[in-house]
Amino acid sequence: MRMMAHRPVVIAAGGTGGHFYPAEALAAELLRRGECVVLLTDARSGGLASPVFAQTERYVISGAGLSGRGLKRATQGAFALARGVVEARRILRALRPAALVAFGGYPAVPPVLAAASLFGARPRVILHEQNAVLGRANRFLARRADVLALNFANTLGVPAGVTVRVVGNPVRPAIAVLHGAGYAAPAERIELLILGGSLGAKLFGTLLPEALAALPETLRARLNVTQQCRKEELEQARRTFAAAGIAAELAPFFTDVAALLAKAHLVVSRAGASSVAEIAAVGRPAIFIPLPGAIDDHQRANADALGATGAARRVDQAGLTPAILAEQIESLLMDSANLTNMARAATAAGRVDAAAKLADMVLEGVPA
Repeated sequence: MRMMAHRPVVIAAGGTGGHFYPAEALAAELLRRGECVVLLTDARSGGLASPVFAQTERYVISGAGLSGRGLKRATQGAFALARGVVEARRILRALRPAALVAFGGYPAVPPVLAAASLFGARPRVILHEQNAVLGRANRFLARRADVLALNFANTLGVPAGVTVRVVGNPVRPAIAVLHGAGYAAPAERIELLILGGSLGAKLFGTLLPEALAALPETLRARLNVTQQCRKEELEQARRTFAAAGIAAELAPFFTDVAALLAKAHLVVSRAGASSVAEIAAVGRPAIFIPLPGAIDDHQRANADALGATGAARRVDQAGLTPAILAEQIESLLMDSANLTNMARAATAAGRVDAAAKLADMVLEGVPA
């Protein structure tokens, strides 16, 4: 493989963990190969504690997180985007990167637009889409890229004529090493892991504790719950679990997700692309509750993509009650054979070579 010590690979990623974690996995793979990596990110992600990007140059640019409605918001967003393009163009001209890899979301827009405006030393541009529905930023940028790398083969919304390659969704090294480690169905204690996404899920802090409290007493006594819970719901959730006699560890954010997945017998989670990919990579049965109102309903598509393999169930939030969710959880926890089969299906669907495949694609055909 060619070395690019003098021409780095620039990675554009930010916003939520769904965009940032796959970028981190790619960076780790490129660094392992001796490549030089530079991160372009947004203000929200610029301070993320990342042991991988701690080894790289990092630039925070404008133009990320454009949201809201109304003329004032649109005007502010347009100016921020324009500033971001100018900033990114200046950085790219100085770095002269061999390749730019963007992971979707608004943080991808200024660097890709800036790269498209360069002459002479324009980098090879690769977009990566994590979800089963092409995100709006990637849809806007797709025709400006050399290659669109996909997680799912049947991704919806891909423009005609765009060059696509299916590589999967890169997962962090700590997750990847757990692939194929096996699954042991619960005996006495049941480890239940509840993840609400990188920003937390308000509903999870109320609905999940109430659903688990509705389980039969004999099942509640066996539960050991680890739940991501927003600060605003922590105390109420603790009271609910305590009153139900359920052992629970609650926190707004967990840094040791790999260890938590490794010991989990069942995971209840939103269906963001990184969550789906990591749960599959570790090989754990799951119940997905997609975020309602997600852009283009991509979380439902993500959940269905894994659910079609038999590895997971999708439960929609609309009309969901503690009693309905309790029934779903109980039916799985009381069926060890089904849990084991779901774990096997998840392992078969999990891909841990995505970072390597994407790195190969980034580096192929790039001049030294």
